[in-house]
Order: sequence, then C-alpha cells, then structure tokens
Amino acid sequence: MSAGTATRDRLTWQETALGVLVVLVLAAATRFLEKGVPGWFPDSGLAKAVEFPVYAIALGLLGNALLTATGLRDRLAGGFRTEFFIKTGLVLLGASINLKVIVTAAGPAVLQAIVLISAVFLFTWWLGGRLGLDDRLRALLSSAVSICGVSAAIAAAGAVQARKEQLAYSASLVIAFALPSIFILPALASLFGLSPEVAGAWIGGNIDTTAAVTAAGTIAGEDALAIATIVKVTQNALIGVVVVVLTAWFAFRVERRADAERPGLIELWRRFPKFVLGFVAASVIATWWLTTVPAAEGKAVIGVANDLRTWFLILAFVSIGLEFRVSALREAGWRPVVVFATATVVNVVVALALALALFSGFTAG
Repeated sequence: MSAGTATRDRLTWQETALGVLVVLVLAAATRFLEKGVPGWFPDSGLAKAVEFPVYAIALGLLGNALLTATGLRDRLAGGFRTEFFIKTGLVLLGASINLKVIVTAAGPAVLQAIVLISAVFLFTWWLGGRLGLDDRLRALLSSAVSICGVSAAIAAAGAVQARKEQLAYSASLVIAFALPSIFILPALASLFGLSPEVAGAWIGGNIDTTAAVTAAGTIAGEDALAIATIVKVTQNALIGVVVVVLTAWFAFRVERRADAERPGLIELWRRFPKFVLGFVAASVIATWWLTTVPAAEGKAVIGVANDLRTWFLILAFVSIGLEFRVSALREAGWRPVVVFATATVVNVVVALALALALFSGFTAG
C-alpha cells in the first residue's frame, strides 16, 4: 500500500468518525430539547406534544444545510448510518412486543394489518407500473407506504437489490409525508369525533414510521397511543412476510432470464434482511423472559430496552435529516411523488374505514 493510499484511508476513517460524532451531538441535542422544551413552556400544549422525531429531523436538516454550505457534508456522509441505526432500533422494538398480547388481545389489529398492507401495497405497485416506474423503486415505495416507512423500504431494498439512490429517495418521501401526519391526523381524529381507540387504529395503520406513530399517538392521548402502537407493531411484524414474497418474486420472475439458472434457497437467504429475524427473536425471548421474573423487574429491563430503542431511532432520524437531498426528489421526477402521494391518500381512507369497522366499541383496557 502506498503512502498516499494509506493517507486517504486514514482520512476516510477520520471523516467517518467525525460524521458519527456529528450524529451523536445532534442526537444529544434532540434528547435535550425533547425533555427541556415542555419545561420551558409549561402552558403550551404544542411544546408538550412535540416528540423526538420532529426535533431529530429538524436538527438533522439544519446540520445538513450547515455541512452542505461548508462543503463537509459529502466527506462526513460515511458516518450517517441510517440503516444501521434503524435496524438496531427495530430489533430493540421487538423486545417490547408481547406476541401473546398481539395474538390474544389484538385480533382486530392483525386483521387490519393484513387487509391494509395487501390493499395499499397492491394499489401502489399497480399505480407505479401504470406510470412506468422501475420495478425496484415500485417495490420500495409500495413497502414503505403500506407497512412502516423507512424500515420497510430498507428491508425491501435488500430483497430486490435496489440501488442506494432509490432507497434514499424513498426515505426522503417517507419523511416528507410522515412529518405533517404527526399533527394532521390527531387534529382530524378530533374533528371527526373519533373514539381514542379508532383514532389510534387509524394513526397506527397509515403513518409510515413507528416513531411518527408514537408522536401522533401521544398527541391523540394515552388510549389512542396504546392502540396505535399495537397496530403499528403488528404491521412491523409482517415485514418479514412481505420481504420473503418480494425476494421470491424478483429472484424467480423479474430478474430471471431465459438462459439463467433458477435461483435457489441460498439466494433467497442471502437477500433476506437478517435484522427481521433479530426483531422476531427479541420479541419471542422477551415474551418468554417476562413470564419468569417479577413484574417490576421485567418492566425495568424492558424500560431500558425502550430507552435504547429511542436513542437509536433518534440517531436514525438525525441521519435521515443529514442524508436528505432535495436534488434527489428533483432528479427522480414527478411520477414517484404522484405515486407516493396518491397511495398515501388511499392508505388514509382505507385505514380509516378499517379502524371504524374493527375498533368501534373496542376498549384499550
């Protein structure tokens, strides 16, 4: 290795480390604002309602602008590990999901998730095809809008071998649409006079990110938050099913040539996002472990896992803000925006209909 190559490698490592440091500093600032703002403005309902996703993305976008203006953004981008942070957060999320509760007490959530994901995914896939989108981008957008936003897009990207630019673009659309939903959906739920349970099912069913669902559910109230969480984690649990279907479809149909050998199970395994297994394993282990320890001890440990999950989600949302590129939206043209926006409207309508049908008269307790 030449001296010049060694110097470049060392600089790359240093720049990546500096990028990680930027993310950590902005994450700490996010947590500071999340805990401090409500105390600074005790009479403001808005100050109490704003959750960490808003602060994290706002600070990420601010950092993005500053780093871009100084010419440092691209050099430090190696430290903006959105995918790693979200995957780790999802695995930790699994620890807070009691599978027994989902199976025995959240039957409506399971039914809603299956119907909603199927309907919205197929509609988005169809509309993307009608407008001539690349199949991989169709898969990412369909997964993102129907399941759980960036996390689903990441899982789908691994399954269909999507380009990094397509994933970044999909993530940008998710954030652009999820942020307003944090405030719009609770306001509409109040305007429509929805019960907390129906409002929670509606919020959990169609806001694309778990963190944004948590924020919107908090605004809508504790009962709404409880149902929103159950609905959203049920959708999260179906990521693996959708990924398996996408992996098989792309391996056997989209990418198969007449002279190509049919991909085997090893290829499916290679493409399958392993973090999904971590997500399920964490849920199974936590569900079993909680039956073996006193309730207070179990609650304390799960509380630590939830706090760690929050930190990783904050890091992820800060990174998304840092990675967001307006140029990516312009370069992709108007068709993906139309597909995502139309699918979002369909998602909102179908989720509301399902929430009313399945959760009217349902009580969170």
